[in-house]
Amino acid sequence: MIDPNEIKADMPVTTAQAEHFAVVDRLESDDVIKLKKDGAGVHHYIPVSWVLSTEGGIVKINRTLAQITQDWQAD
Repeated sequence: MIDPNEIKADMPVTTAQAEHFAVVDRLESDDVIKLKKDGAGVHHYIPVSWVLSTEGGIVKINRTLAQITQDWQAD
């Protein structure tokens, strides 16, 4: 399990296939990551449970881009 305290603002976020898709805004709680606004000006939220690793200063998610965008939450 990932230590949520390893997730920091401005870390890039990638899919399981190493596709960059977002940047961390902040850790919203011990189990939710808030992502910086996208091109449409919307914040998205993903669970910490999706994180595979934070190795190399990159938050790697255990899903494809299609899975992420289907399941993430928006504000």
